[in-house]
Amino acid sequence: MNFLSFKNQIVNLSPPSMLALGFLSFIAVGTLLLLLPISHHGDLPFMTAFFTATSAVTITGLSVVSINETYTVFGQMMILLLIQAGGLGFITFAVLAALSLSPKIGLKQQIFAQDALGQTSLHNVTFIAKGVLIYTLFFELIGFLFLAAAWYPQYGLLHSCYYALFYSVSAFNNAGFTLFDNSLMEFQNNFLLCMTVSTLYILGGVGFVVFMDIKQAKAWRKLTTNSKVILSSVLIINLVAFVLLWALEASNPNTLGNMNVEQQAVHAWFQATVPRSSGFNSLDIGSMSNASTFLMMLLMFIGGGSLSTAGGIKIGTFVILILSVISFLRRNDEVTIFNRSISREVTYKALAVTLITCFFIILGMFLLLIFEPEMEFIDVVFEVLSAACTVGLSRGITAELHNGSLLTLIFLMYAGRLGPLTLVYLIATPKKSRVQYPSADIQIG
Repeated sequence: MNFLSFKNQIVNLSPPSMLALGFLSFIAVGTLLLLLPISHHGDLPFMTAFFTATSAVTITGLSVVSINETYTVFGQMMILLLIQAGGLGFITFAVLAALSLSPKIGLKQQIFAQDALGQTSLHNVTFIAKGVLIYTLFFELIGFLFLAAAWYPQYGLLHSCYYALFYSVSAFNNAGFTLFDNSLMEFQNNFLLCMTVSTLYILGGVGFVVFMDIKQAKAWRKLTTNSKVILSSVLIINLVAFVLLWALEASNPNTLGNMNVEQQAVHAWFQATVPRSSGFNSLDIGSMSNASTFLMMLLMFIGGGSLSTAGGIKIGTFVILILSVISFLRRNDEVTIFNRSISREVTYKALAVTLITCFFIILGMFLLLIFEPEMEFIDVVFEVLSAACTVGLSRGITAELHNGSLLTLIFLMYAGRLGPLTLVYLIATPKKSRVQYPSADIQIG
C-alpha cells in the first residue's frame, strides 16, 4: 500500500473513527513516553504506563501508583501534556492545525469537526475550536496565579509555581491528577487553594460553548436555551449536593465532624462539586457514609456540560430525561423548557446515551466483581462509575486491582471520554431502511 492510498483511507474515515483513532494515538504515544527511562524512577511495568497514559488522555485521574514518587519531573510534564491534549481534544488540535495551513477548512473537514464538536452549524466550528484554546489557556493562567500565591508561603517561588502549573491544568481539565498521595487533604486549612481548585474544575465542567454564548449575549434573556439549561442546572445541582453532603457528613468524625462551621462549609462545597468529574478530594472518600458515597456516584453519573472537560452522561442529557418523564406524566404532546420545545431526536439521543452508559457501567461492574471477588461491592461500583464517567475518584482500591480489572477500567475510561454514542457509531454505522413495517403495540410498565 503506497502513502497516497493510506492517506486517502485516513481522510475518508468517518468522524467517530477519526476521533477514536486520534485518542488511541495520544494514548499510544503517551505510553511510550512514560516508559522512557527519563520519565520514571526504577522499573515501570507496561500496564502502569498504559493505565496512566489512558487516564491522562481521557482526563480521568485514576492512578495505580504515586505520580510524585514514580515519575520524574519529565514524566510528570508528559502526564500534564497528555491531560492538556485530552482536555482540549484531538479534534480541536486537528481543526487548529488545519486553520494554520489554510485560511479556510474544506467542507468535508468542517463536517468532521462539526460532528466531533457536537455543533449543528458549520460556521460555528472554527469559532468553537479557537474559543476552546483561548478559554482554556486564559482560565489556566488565572488559576496558576492564584494557586502559586496559595502555595508560596509554604513552598517558595519555584515549587509553588510548579505545583500551581500542574494543578491548574489538572483542575481545569477535570483530570484530578495530583502530586500528593492524599490529594488535597493535607491542605484542608488552605481555603484559597481549595476554592481556586474548585472554581477551576467547575468552570472546566460548564462547557466552552456556554462561555462564548455569555460573551456574546451579555444578558440572561439573550442566552441560548442550552446555556440557560447548563447554568441553571449546574447551580441547582451544586447547591443541592452541597446541602445534602454537609448534612450527611456533619456528624462524621472522619470527615467533617471535627471541623468548625467555616471549614465544614468549604469542604462540603468542595466535595459536593468534585464528583461531577474532577477527581480531587479534600476529605477521605473511604470514610464517608454509604449515603454520601451513593450521592457522589449519582453526581458522577450526571457529569458536567457538553463540550466541556467533564464526563458523565452530561447535564443536558440528564435534564432532557427528567423533562421527558414529566411531560409524559402530564400527558403533554411535547417536551418544553424555557419556552422552547425539544425535538424527539434529541430525546432519543439522550435516552441512547444514558442506556449505553449504563450498559458499560454494568459490564464493568460484572467484570470487576469477577476479577476482584474479595473486594467490597460499593468500592467496586464506585471505581467503575469513576472510570466510565472519567471522574478519577477512588475509595483506595485502584493500586490493588489485577491486570484484568485495569484493562476493564482502561476500556471504560476510553469509552467514557470518546462518548457512548461515538463508540456505538464506530461499531455499527446507522443505516436508513427503505422498508416501513406496520406498527406494533407493546405493553410498557
